[in-house]
Amino acid sequence: MDETVRWLTPEEQGAWRAFVRLHERLGGRLARMLQTESGLSVADFAVLVQLTDVPAGRQRFLDLARALEWEKSRMSHHIARMAKRGLVVRDECVEDGRGAFVVITDAGREAIEGAAPLHVEAVRDLFLDHVTPAELRTLAQVSERVVAKLDEDAS
Repeated sequence: MDETVRWLTPEEQGAWRAFVRLHERLGGRLARMLQTESGLSVADFAVLVQLTDVPAGRQRFLDLARALEWEKSRMSHHIARMAKRGLVVRDECVEDGRGAFVVITDAGREAIEGAAPLHVEAVRDLFLDHVTPAELRTLAQVSERVVAKLDEDAS
């Protein structure tokens, strides 16, 4: 292994650690609020948001897993738990017999409609109210650029 490690400069390390702390603390706070106020986990919320963003509230199981960057086993177990609670149903794919769809139910729609306003208010209170419009634009640009690179390099 001849390659030398490109260690982080103090400035890079400070920025990276601040970003990680922000992500962990903000994510944790939002997760606790969501669970307390709506009874939904962050994973439940992510699945329901994804399903409300697609036509007819239904998406192929593997496409949903890819969209959320979850492994097939995690998706399978989580969808099973959500189905037991009536938030989604699995609908077999008649066309090919191998795949399945995940479909949001009326109860799932009610749950996300109840949770979304609470989540938005928490995002505003915990994050958006503390950044300037210029900072927000910069954050969006940086995030979009990094996500595009991750998508480009996806395996």
